[in-house]
Amino acid sequence: MSPDCREEIHCPTRRIEWITIGLVLATYLIWALATTWLYALNAPLAVIIAGIAIAQFSSLQHEVLHGHPFTNRRLNEALVFAGLTLTIPYGRFRDLHLKHHHDPDLTDPYDDPESNYLDPAVWAGVSAPLRWALLTNNTLLGRIVLGPLIGNAFFLASEARLMVHGDAGARRDWLLHLAGVAMVAAWIWAAPMTLWAYLAAVWIGQGLLKIRTFLEHRAHEAARARTVVVEDRGPLSILFLNNNFHAVHHCSPDVAWYDLPSLYAARRDHYLRLNEAYVYRSYAQIFGAFLVRRKDPVPHPMMPVMVPVEDTGVALLDSAGLA
Repeated sequence: MSPDCREEIHCPTRRIEWITIGLVLATYLIWALATTWLYALNAPLAVIIAGIAIAQFSSLQHEVLHGHPFTNRRLNEALVFAGLTLTIPYGRFRDLHLKHHHDPDLTDPYDDPESNYLDPAVWAGVSAPLRWALLTNNTLLGRIVLGPLIGNAFFLASEARLMVHGDAGARRDWLLHLAGVAMVAAWIWAAPMTLWAYLAAVWIGQGLLKIRTFLEHRAHEAARARTVVVEDRGPLSILFLNNNFHAVHHCSPDVAWYDLPSLYAARRDHYLRLNEAYVYRSYAQIFGAFLVRRKDPVPHPMMPVMVPVEDTGVALLDSAGLA
């Protein structure tokens, strides 16, 4: 977004945000019960509940990277050290997401790490099967079902290329993440839940998060108008820690999750003027509109169509996002 969106919002100062700490502990507890006691009673339900806990944990990681619930970064990151998500190192998520918050680059296939658009030149060289997968991924149902697989394929390949080329930061973050994954692996080895069941839970958790990221950003000439507001206060809003008020979050990324709805309510006209009324009433409206219909094209509609690049595979990996 343009500089006129980034705001200094003065919310009550809290040295320790107990509500967030409580939610972290509750999320770990639900995850632990789902992988043990509940799985022994009802395995399908346990996999679903574990998936919801993993999605909530990812939302809490997002809160942590923005400086919550402590003022101390090490304490914050210790809260979300465990590798519940398996495939996304917290350190890589942190660095890429903070880069995503350079709002003038939002939706750019190369400069925004969370863009789901491709350079039209890359799109022109995409194979027919991959083209079908990416088009399907631009429906909400496709994003939920295929999105975790597509996103992980591109992300992991890109991360492997970074480490092969000697990126010390990526290597460090992956080593730390593997330690967190080892903790989870030890737990699952001793728990009733099987590895395959846990992989299904991770897929569910990542699929749930795709509901939030599906239309968070759109291609628009004005950077301030690229970020959505979904005026939903239901269960998904809690699961996403109110990041459905995404334009508010991008304008004031340091504001705690529980302050976003009231901040939006107090200045609704202001935010909708800034983002040029990019707003939906609820996730029910979004499901009804886009469950099996594409909201956006895959090639970025504001980039010029040029001759396809020679090495499509590399370019695709370079321009694929995480969202």
